[in-house]
Amino acid sequence: MRRLEGQVALVTGASMGMGKAIARALAAEGASVAITARGEDLLRQAADEIRSAGVDVLDCPADVSDPASVETMVGAVLEHFGRIDLLVNNAGVNLPHRSLSDITVEGWQTTVGINLSGPFLCTRAVLPAMRAQGRGTIVNVSSFSGKRPSVHAGVAYSASKAALNSFTESINLEERRNGIRACLVVPGEVNTPHVEKRLHPPSPEARAAMLQPEDVAAAVVFVATMPERATVEELIIRPTVLRNRDDDARAVAST
Repeated sequence: MRRLEGQVALVTGASMGMGKAIARALAAEGASVAITARGEDLLRQAADEIRSAGVDVLDCPADVSDPASVETMVGAVLEHFGRIDLLVNNAGVNLPHRSLSDITVEGWQTTVGINLSGPFLCTRAVLPAMRAQGRGTIVNVSSFSGKRPSVHAGVAYSASKAALNSFTESINLEERRNGIRACLVVPGEVNTPHVEKRLHPPSPEARAAMLQPEDVAAAVVFVATMPERATVEELIIRPTVLRNRDDDARAVAST
């Protein structure tokens, strides 16, 4: 029997990269999957791919930084499946102008809105259903930049991920009594389409040595399949070989 048979998972930012890999991995374990992202076309394509595992997949476009959009999306998931057992807050963003000297107010608000307000809004929206069930797992995908701020990650991204770490701890403090557990998954550098948008994109060789999206997906599956009596509060996963990021820092500092 697949380990998540009969469960329903909601994955944000699931149209590509880590989110799509996580949704695929959960589906392969038997979970019914709802996926959400802002881009409808890519989201629909991802849903079609994930259905190849023979599970029920619902694609619900939404902007996780918008409260009304999140409420509508979660309502559609509950109407379709009747429950939500696992929420993976994976949606995230970073912008090209990310240093203190060039980030705009709008850039700060966009980054914090998706990376921090998004997990808050999605968590708040699913909690009533999880409390009624008496169980639920929430996985917040953070970044090593939330542990150790870096120039290449930028001020808003690093700050939003650091705050996400604290938010995850707050979920456990308040919701354990309701049978709800939360885990912070902290990946190091991951080879996703977003690395192509950096001011100093890494080489193909460097990308091959990074974590791959399926590595992060395996970590999420591990957390989700632990017995309900056990909470993995934090899971750090980093590349075995850590590359020199000085070029990245110089590229950001020179802009």
